[in-house]
Amino acid sequence: MIIDGQAEFRTLLMHHVTTHWPEAIIRAYDPTSAGHLPAEFSGAGNDVILLGDQLGDRQGPDVLRQFSKVRGFPPVVYFGARDEESAAIRAGAAGFFLRDGLRHDGFIVRLSDILVQRRSVASTAALFVGDERTGIHPLIRGYNFIRKLSTSSHSAIYLAERVSNGQEVVLKVLRQVPDVIDSIGAFDRFLQEYELIAEIDHPNIVRIFDLGVGDDHAHIAMEYLGGGDLRQRIAAGLGEEEAIRFLRQIASALGEIHEVGILHRDLKPGNIMLRSDDSIALIDFGLAKRMRLQMEITDEGEIFGTPYYMSPEQGHGTGIDHRSDIYSLGVIFYEMLTGEKPFRADTAMGIIYKHAHASVPSLPSDLAQHEALLNKMLAKLPEDRLQSASEVEQWL
Repeated sequence: MIIDGQAEFRTLLMHHVTTHWPEAIIRAYDPTSAGHLPAEFSGAGNDVILLGDQLGDRQGPDVLRQFSKVRGFPPVVYFGARDEESAAIRAGAAGFFLRDGLRHDGFIVRLSDILVQRRSVASTAALFVGDERTGIHPLIRGYNFIRKLSTSSHSAIYLAERVSNGQEVVLKVLRQVPDVIDSIGAFDRFLQEYELIAEIDHPNIVRIFDLGVGDDHAHIAMEYLGGGDLRQRIAAGLGEEEAIRFLRQIASALGEIHEVGILHRDLKPGNIMLRSDDSIALIDFGLAKRMRLQMEITDEGEIFGTPYYMSPEQGHGTGIDHRSDIYSLGVIFYEMLTGEKPFRADTAMGIIYKHAHASVPSLPSDLAQHEALLNKMLAKLPEDRLQSASEVEQWL
């Protein structure tokens, strides 16, 4: 969890973490707009708290002392000015870094040490499969465990076999900690993710087979996509025709979810999988939301997604609509054609700046026929872009 009053700094910390731990789930909190966390805040459900010194009318050491009084509170890493270091450590900080001039390697090494020390009590340590010989969570019936695919702070993902028909499925399981507000919010987001996908029947969107809910967990069973992800295919090299074919399929999937009022908001090659027949399937709607609903989990202006694929408006925390997904698709198309991302920088904030201000790089001469389409997808202003996913097909 990241707590700080400056959106740019929260984003910077988020991408320091996700660069090293791509599967990390991060919740950001702005005390200057959402109010100070109450004294009963326990930090439960978090493996570590990253606390900045921009806390409105409260001083960082005072907040640290509040946290330190709570039994079992997760370790807190503090970011402030040089003259705050000794006070922060005395107040209970597990680590201290200068807010200005944060270096990635030193930060990651220290954070890794903290997480290793905490491993015995961390939320990820208790997830579901303690003894892999015994199978998945004992309350989940009807599946045989094959192997664990990944684990995050609230959920675990397995390859499993349905006992009824022997079909291989991906089983995503969420652990709920009773009476913990953050856990309940994650539980609700997990169920919302299922509801969003389950409404859709489209050849380029992952198929959902089953939902199960228990007292302390929920699970989703979805199709197993054995062809790897688009990130791997891009790294191996794509031909022009293959890139166009994939673009059509992704655009078709986006058109379907936009039609029912869903934004994806985290469109990137790692969230686009391939089946064994080489067809595309869009996955991971964990950041999706209905355009017609208010944001229930985060404050207005929170930044999500991956900076390489963020639209200018998303990177700056302003309002977004379906045209933000169109921009992300344009970034992916450029990368499929060239094998390179259109905008790179040394920092996450540098990438976000380039999305908003830098010109789209020119394509090689043999691909120049696609520049008009790319420029329409990657326009800085939403009103200057293609206005729907169906227009991508029209341009092609």
